[in-house]
Amino acid sequence: MDVAVYGHLIRAIAAESSPETVERLFGELLTPSERCDIALRWKLLRRLVEGCSHRAIAQELGISPCKITRGSRILKDPTSVCRAILETTDE
Repeated sequence: MDVAVYGHLIRAIAAESSPETVERLFGELLTPSERCDIALRWKLLRRLVEGCSHRAIAQELGISPCKITRGSRILKDPTSVCRAILETTDE
C-alpha cells in the first residue's frame, strides 16, 4: 500500500463535509460489491453495539463468526472510533 496516497485520500475525505459528496466519491471509487461489504461491516458493528448476540448476528447477516469476533474486538478497544461514532449516532 502506498501510505502517502492513502493518507492523501483520508485527508481529502475528512475535509469534505457534505455527505452527498462523500457518497458520490465512494460510488466512484468503490464497486457495488465493495460498498455492500462496507455497509455489512457497519451493520455488524451496529448490531453488536445494540447488544445482539453473536449467534443472532450470524444468522441475520449470514456471516461467519470470525467476522463477528473481529467486530467485537474493534468495539472492545476503548479508543475505537467506530464505537464512539456508533454510540453517539441515531440510526
